[in-house]
Amino acid sequence: MERAMVVGLVIVLSVLVHSDAAGEECFDVRQHISTVTRYGVVKDVADNSFVASEIPNGCTPIHLNLVSRHGTRSPTKKRIRELDNLAAHLELLLKDAEEQKLSLQKIPTWLRNWKSPWKGKVKGGELISKGEDELYDLGTRIREKFSDLFNDEYHPDVYTMKATQVPRASASAVAFGMGLFSGRGSLGPGHHRAFAVSTESRASDIFLRFHDCCENYKDFRKRQEPFVHKLKEPFFDEITSALVRRYELNFTRQDTSSLWFLCKQEASLLDITDQACGLFSPSEVALLEWTDDLEVFILKGYGKSLNYRMGVPLLEDVVQSMEQAIQAKEENHPPGSYEKARLRFAHAETVVPFSCLLGLFLEKSEFQQIQREQPLQLPPKPPQKRKWRGSTVAPFAGNNMLVLYSCPSNANTSSNYFVQVLHNEHPIPMPGCDGSDFCPFEDFKERIVAPHLKHDYDTVCNANVETEVQMPATTTTSSSF
Repeated sequence: MERAMVVGLVIVLSVLVHSDAAGEECFDVRQHISTVTRYGVVKDVADNSFVASEIPNGCTPIHLNLVSRHGTRSPTKKRIRELDNLAAHLELLLKDAEEQKLSLQKIPTWLRNWKSPWKGKVKGGELISKGEDELYDLGTRIREKFSDLFNDEYHPDVYTMKATQVPRASASAVAFGMGLFSGRGSLGPGHHRAFAVSTESRASDIFLRFHDCCENYKDFRKRQEPFVHKLKEPFFDEITSALVRRYELNFTRQDTSSLWFLCKQEASLLDITDQACGLFSPSEVALLEWTDDLEVFILKGYGKSLNYRMGVPLLEDVVQSMEQAIQAKEENHPPGSYEKARLRFAHAETVVPFSCLLGLFLEKSEFQQIQREQPLQLPPKPPQKRKWRGSTVAPFAGNNMLVLYSCPSNANTSSNYFVQVLHNEHPIPMPGCDGSDFCPFEDFKERIVAPHLKHDYDTVCNANVETEVQMPATTTTSSSF
């Protein structure tokens, strides 16, 4: 009897070990690096439980709005310095270990004499070739998917392209345009054509860099960042202790933070997943990813209504472009005389608030909460499931598309115009439209847009407000997650 129990226990344990190993084998760290995630790695990671609407027969797209983040970029100057500092500190840690005659057997070979791949660079933050490919390919796919929209002769008033003044955003617009209009011109062997990309001054761009112009937001962020760092500290301390035990080096919390940053850069930009990323277990990666997602949620997303209310000018611009397209359709304007696409290229600080204005990644009850301006609970800690993931909300080249359709009259609806919302090229449910991705235009305006329009940009951003910070609906202790 005892022997049978022991055999049974061994079988159970071997199954568990095997399943854990299998889980780790299929764990792709590149899908778990929050907003540093490359577009191609996650663009097809969709909610399989959601069934997209079938576009009714006779419905044709008449206008497209795109709000896209720039493509994959190199680390900024500040982050390059951080990696140089990490290299210097790792060298000190190894030297101390050698002087104390500690065993170095547990230390990965790559860590010894490691230097940053960006060592010596004095500038950073630029769009890299992988980022160019992301936007070029996106432009090509959009033209193929919505060929009827992009069959007109090019004119900058028909296909409006806008970018922020930050070079990686304008470069992304150029890469996208090269894909969108490839073969449509006479320049070079690729038959490219010139196209216009307009930009607004950083100091006054309330459509794409509203976070730079909004004084109340800048003040909120300055006061809130220390709280976010404090929130993350217990989890970084927990992982730091694990690293010290595992590799017998006296890593600090800052080392863990910098190694996690290095992991994200290596995985996203260099496709290296067995160096810095290999220092962490999958469960530690999931925890670190969640801390990044928390930061995005609190400082850019649903954590405070100001984060997305300041994006109302962009939402108004999107709706206005659709109303103008409807007017052109109703008045039978000739082709080439009205806008068919408004294409924008900006940043995570643009895409995240815009997604929030649309109510994406929420349950219906949560959507009702934000309409009542009630704070939401923070995204739950792993292994609990959550909808809010930086890797899908705003990866490099992450985007929202709003496609306006003209449909034949139908006895079941009084609307002839519908909006379909796509996130990263996939239809996505809108809680404000009963969980559908395909919404009558008037319902879209009434249920999703109108509640935000009571918030004037100047009032939201420049009026004197109480200095008390609106906190997400949770306490700050680690046990609350």
